[in-house]
Amino acid sequence: MKSILRAAASFLMVGILSAGLAAQTSSARYDSDIRTMVMQQLAKRNEYRNLQASAEDGIVTLSGTVGLYQQKLDAAKKVRKLDKVQGVRNQVTVSTTAPDAELAAKLERKLHYDRIGYDNQFNFVDVSVKDGVATLNGETRTDVGRDSALSLVNNVPGVKEVVDNIKVAPVSGFDDRIRIDAMRAIYRDPVLSRYASDPAKPIRIVVDNGKLSLYGTVASAMDKQVAGIRASQVFGVFSVQNNLEVVKGS
Repeated sequence: MKSILRAAASFLMVGILSAGLAAQTSSARYDSDIRTMVMQQLAKRNEYRNLQASAEDGIVTLSGTVGLYQQKLDAAKKVRKLDKVQGVRNQVTVSTTAPDAELAAKLERKLHYDRIGYDNQFNFVDVSVKDGVATLNGETRTDVGRDSALSLVNNVPGVKEVVDNIKVAPVSGFDDRIRIDAMRAIYRDPVLSRYASDPAKPIRIVVDNGKLSLYGTVASAMDKQVAGIRASQVFGVFSVQNNLEVVKGS
């Protein structure tokens, strides 16, 4: 009985290996055609003029340079959709450069103004830059807010790579009510109402399962304290984390 089982297992393993080898051989047979097809597609876009492609066993390797990180992502996405392409190794690099501090300041400003008029007061996205790699942290109310922040950063010259650590808050009508009530409580306070005048510098109100966190900058320790008090008075809030920073010199 054992010998029969061993023989069956061996037969099955040989079948699996043979199928894998056949698929690999089939993919390899089209490598030349795949490379030609990829290069033809890339030639249609001027931003891909400095890209090269090779193919092995149906896997396409992209190399060369582009001006924006988003272009690197788009090139790989376009190639993956082509017939007979089994996968993509994206070794494309971004040619544009910028000092980390300068790039971080530019990204912070753009993120602060992102989605003004929608729900930016309920999103908090922070960015740090090292060697051209932008790391995004924080939380947004919806995946639309997260995707908007990523798209914005992906299209800034000088960004080499993007690390997405943004969390999207769970869908909750209960949390949405807390957000609205907290916004009213904070911005209707005579001490804090001035922070609503600049859309890039609102007090950010992040709510996750009844837990409320405040982010942003305020002019004084008293303002920070008042904001925390108003947030804690909102009905339904389980806890308040006051992360507001006081502007230096205030």
